[in-house]
Amino acid sequence: MSFSSDIKEEITKVNNLKNLQILEAEFLGYILTGNTLNNNDKLEFVTENEFNIERFYKILFNLNIDYEPSIRGKAYVATIRKNETLEKYMQIKTDSKQEIQKAIVKGAFLGAGSIVDPNKQYHLEIIFEEKNNAEYILNICNGFGITLKLLENKRKIYLYIKDGEEISKFLALIGANKGVLNFEDIRLTKEIKNNVNRLVNCETANLNKIVNASVNQINDIKLIKKLKKFDELPEYLKQIAILRIENPDASLKTLGEMLEKPIGKSGVNHRLQKIHEIAEELKLGK
Repeated sequence: MSFSSDIKEEITKVNNLKNLQILEAEFLGYILTGNTLNNNDKLEFVTENEFNIERFYKILFNLNIDYEPSIRGKAYVATIRKNETLEKYMQIKTDSKQEIQKAIVKGAFLGAGSIVDPNKQYHLEIIFEEKNNAEYILNICNGFGITLKLLENKRKIYLYIKDGEEISKFLALIGANKGVLNFEDIRLTKEIKNNVNRLVNCETANLNKIVNASVNQINDIKLIKKLKKFDELPEYLKQIAILRIENPDASLKTLGEMLEKPIGKSGVNHRLQKIHEIAEELKLGK
């Protein structure tokens, strides 16, 4: 199964079917989404996810809402006739109780939500037909400190999250506790790998920088020797030049520590820079 299906399986198995207020709120979340087709005299909820439809059927049964189950291709369909009883559930949108609002968001995710395998990327989305319904869910999530973004195109409206921490908070909101743990485990592993890669890249860059600088410094020293000017160098420059030739991979700090009278990195850099200036003058025939 996919990561998204695992999340839906977990939250559909929560045994709260006797709490009618919560079921009403969850039902509302379902019918607000883009997978519910609103025709003249009926609603049709359509999904290919078996956990979705099983939960939806149970909600309808416990709320005494008449429906007709059917299969359309690979999709499961629940057809509900519109009536006054059905219309009352829209009034739940005004309820400010946190447990009610959480149930609505949970229903919306079950109705038309999905989450990409976090091993690949961080992406969670819910699809809507009507912008006002998307904005309603968006505002609820904002109230719980969760940031979603809204995208509208010619066909659908999407609420989506691409931030790992925000997805984790959303999963906790809808009661996917096991899913949160799995998601955070994957997220932590990815962050460790990314940090290691950044560290390796940084170390590689530093090593390349040291090697390139060392090659240039050695070429300067070889030039001075070739032109038979090495013996004319001051003793302190000869010492650092010999150490550089003998230790091409050593850092400036290490070279400084090798001297009889150790000096710091800046001191070594100053001496090698002086050698470079001498080499440049010799190139110009000064």
